[in-house]
Amino acid sequence: MLYQDLIAAKRDGDVLSPDQIAALVRGLSDGSLSDAQAGALAMAIVLRGMDATETTALTLAMRDSGQRLAWDHGLVIDKHSTGGVGDTVSLVLAPALAACGAVVPMISGRGLGHTGGTLDKLEAIPGYTTALDTDRLRAVVADAGCAIVGATGDLAPADRRFYAVRDVTATVASRPLIVASILSKKLAAGVQGLVLDVKSGSGAFMSNPQDARDLARALVEVSNAAGCCAHAVLSDMSQPLAPAAGNMVELSVALDLLRGNPQAAPRLQEMVLVLGAEALALAGIDNGRARLTQALASGAAADRFARMVTALGGPADLLERAATHLSPAPVIRAIPAPRAGAITGFDTRAIGQAVIGLGGGRQAASDRIDPRVGFSGIVPIGTDIAAGDPLAHVHAATGDAAEAATRAFQTACRIGPNAVVPELVTEVIR
Repeated sequence: MLYQDLIAAKRDGDVLSPDQIAALVRGLSDGSLSDAQAGALAMAIVLRGMDATETTALTLAMRDSGQRLAWDHGLVIDKHSTGGVGDTVSLVLAPALAACGAVVPMISGRGLGHTGGTLDKLEAIPGYTTALDTDRLRAVVADAGCAIVGATGDLAPADRRFYAVRDVTATVASRPLIVASILSKKLAAGVQGLVLDVKSGSGAFMSNPQDARDLARALVEVSNAAGCCAHAVLSDMSQPLAPAAGNMVELSVALDLLRGNPQAAPRLQEMVLVLGAEALALAGIDNGRARLTQALASGAAADRFARMVTALGGPADLLERAATHLSPAPVIRAIPAPRAGAITGFDTRAIGQAVIGLGGGRQAASDRIDPRVGFSGIVPIGTDIAAGDPLAHVHAATGDAAEAATRAFQTACRIGPNAVVPELVTEVIR
């Protein structure tokens, strides 16, 4: 069949066969499927959907569109988050899992919309490189047990092209396309077990809990069908996960946890332990929570992180001498509470957007990031405050930028008489 016949079939609600889907994906890879046809295909899928068999076929075809990594030792596990504000889990989780005996080649991404990107946070470390070839990736993983890097151009190239088309044709928000995009890259990286952090709330891409639950179930179903055992954790993003938002300030919080200080970010630490225990269970390692807690308290996770940073070009003494390597923003000010009461909630998306306004994120792909800016010391929901007490501290390049960000943060913070603290984890889907 011609490409236009396949697109018309999906437009009319037909179920495409694996061979038909593979042909379309080959067209994405070799360019024989035009951008116009790719956009029409994406819109047809948005409007008509795909069943689980079709979604699995699309995932596998995009996985097979480029290089597939294979690992010759250990069970390879990974984690994926649907994104949020203050989500610095990966920086702590990957080395903690490695310290517990797992193999963790973590392919991560950059900031998307109002959410921060793991690669952007790591690139706040002087010298750290996130772009490397397969041989170097293998060497780093062999030494440190983990490596947090960006995807190479050879991993799932069909997905990269399809996503670029979806981004400009209003077809990103499609559950089967989201599932295939996430899983094709993870499967191409040779992952054998995957834990998924699917968020809902004011700072999540899917703010509605039922939408998040449906996505989580689809991710687990398709991943399992594709041969990669997966668990999904439904978690809260109605406030920043860490008490910080911004690349360097989030990195600093992660370093505190790696130094064995759980009180630096209790919610972030709990998320690391929950996701890590699920990941270790996938790897056949029992008592995961206790093992992870010990790895963080003993310094074993910190050692893995330091080895990874050094192998990827960063300073060997980052954990011991962070202040000498991480330059602070020129302006750091407290953000005063405008009135007394309890912190009842946040417009978390607005906080992420305020970080972008400070220069800590991208409004266009070509934008340069200022890693120093953001918010630290963010008070959690449920905190009682007096008028003038600090809600957070703003880190800015200029006084004017600090003033604008202060107003934005105060607007995003909700203060009232009573607060209900949301549960961090609402469900685990296995």
